[in-house]
Amino acid sequence: METQIVVRALAWTCASLLTFAAPTQAQTFDFPAGFRTQQIQTNGTTLHVRVGGTGSAVVLIHGYGDTGDMWVPLATALARDHTVIVPDLRGMGLSALATSGFTKKNQAEDIAGVLNALNIKRADVVGHDIGNMVAYAFAQAHQDRTSRLVIMDAPVPGIGPWEEVLKNPLLWHFRFGGPDMERLVAGRERIYLDRFWNEFSADPTQFPEAARRHYAALYAQPGRMHAGFLQFAAFDQDAIDNRASAALGRLKMPVLAIGGDHSFGSTMAFVMRFAADDVREVVIANSGHWLMEEQPQATVAAIRAFLDSDGALAQARLTSAEVDALAREGARAGTSGLSGVQTTVLSGNPNMPGPYAFEIRVPAHTRIAAHTHGDNRTALVVSGEWHFGYGAEADEAATRTLGPGGFYTEPADQPHFAFTRDLPAVVYITGQGPTDTAYVVAADAQANK
Repeated sequence: METQIVVRALAWTCASLLTFAAPTQAQTFDFPAGFRTQQIQTNGTTLHVRVGGTGSAVVLIHGYGDTGDMWVPLATALARDHTVIVPDLRGMGLSALATSGFTKKNQAEDIAGVLNALNIKRADVVGHDIGNMVAYAFAQAHQDRTSRLVIMDAPVPGIGPWEEVLKNPLLWHFRFGGPDMERLVAGRERIYLDRFWNEFSADPTQFPEAARRHYAALYAQPGRMHAGFLQFAAFDQDAIDNRASAALGRLKMPVLAIGGDHSFGSTMAFVMRFAADDVREVVIANSGHWLMEEQPQATVAAIRAFLDSDGALAQARLTSAEVDALAREGARAGTSGLSGVQTTVLSGNPNMPGPYAFEIRVPAHTRIAAHTHGDNRTALVVSGEWHFGYGAEADEAATRTLGPGGFYTEPADQPHFAFTRDLPAVVYITGQGPTDTAYVVAADAQANK
C-alpha cells in the first residue's frame, strides 16, 4: 500500500497536465550584486560555481532540465546572511565537459572539493531533482560537514520504494540514453525538454518561456545532453551505493523534504524517512515538480524558515535603505494583527524557534489593545511617537511617550498596549521565537480581523 503512494503521487502530474499557453511569469538569471563566478578544479573535473553573500554556508545543487541558474530567487533571499555556493553539476551548464564520473557518490566528492577550495568546513545542502541525489550522497559521506539537508521533489536511488518508482511510465526517461537516443534528440533539445517542463508542471504556463529558451540553449551545447543522459545511466550504481551507505547508519542532521502538491507531495518525506531520523515535511500548493519556477516565493519561504529554525543567530548588516527595500507584509506572528500595520522581518523567523527581529510600521491614530506574547521581547522606537503602557486595559493616560531612540521591554506573558496619535511610528522588536499574540479581551482579537 505504501509503495503505491509514490506511483499515485507521480501519476497526478499527468492528470493535472494543462494545455500549454504563453507564460505569465518573468524570469531572470542574474545573481545578486556581489556574487562572483569561479571555475573550481575538483575531483578530476572543473565546476562552474557562483559564490556570494556572507555568513554560514549553504550549497544549492540543481537537477536535470535546469542549471545552477534556477537558484537565483533562493540565492537572493539567502545571501544577506549566508555564504551561498551554487555549482553547475559535472558536465552540465557551464562546467567542464565530462564523459565519466557521474555516480552521485563521486559527484558528492565534486561538491566536497568545491567547499575545500573555498575553505568552507560545514554547510547546509539543498538539492532538487538529480541535485537531491548528489545532496543525499554528500550528506551520507560527509555527515560532519552537513548542517541541514533540503531534498526537493525527486526520489533517491535505492532509498525507500525505489523499485516501485522505476515502474512508473512517467519516468521513462530514467532508461533513455545512449548514442542512438542522443542522435534523435540532437537539434531537438527544446522539444525534448519541453516534454518534462510541461508534463511535470501543475500548470505549464508557470514554467516561463524565458527559462525554457535559456536552458534549452545551454543543453544544446556540445556534450551537455550527453552528460545529462549519463546522470540517469548511473542510477543503478547509485542505488547500490546508497543502500550500502544507508546500511552503515541513518542521517542524523535535520532534513526538510519538499514536494509539489501536483507531483511528489508528501511522498518526498515518506521516502526520506527510510534514511533519516529528523524529517520535516512541506508540500507546496499549486506546484508540480518545478518548484523554483512554479512557486518560487512559497518554496523560498519554506527553505528560509527551515534554515532559520535551529536557534542560531545569522549574521546581518542592513543599511536603512536596505531595510526599506525589504518586502513588507501585513501584521503577522507576534504583532497586534491590526489592519494597516506593516511588518518587515529583519532577522530570523518569528514563527520558529530562535532569535528574530522585525520592524513594525503603525499608522497615526491607531489603538493596540492590551495583549501578551509568550516570549521576552525588547523594542526600540525608530521614528515617530509611540505611546506605550503596561496593564490589562488599554488606557492612553497610562502610557509613556517614547520618541526616536526610546526603548522598552515586553516581558513574557505580561499584558501591554500602545497608541499612536498624530504621528505614525516605526518600532524594531526582537525576541526569541516562536512568538505569538494573545489579547486580554478576546473581542479585541476578533475586532482586529
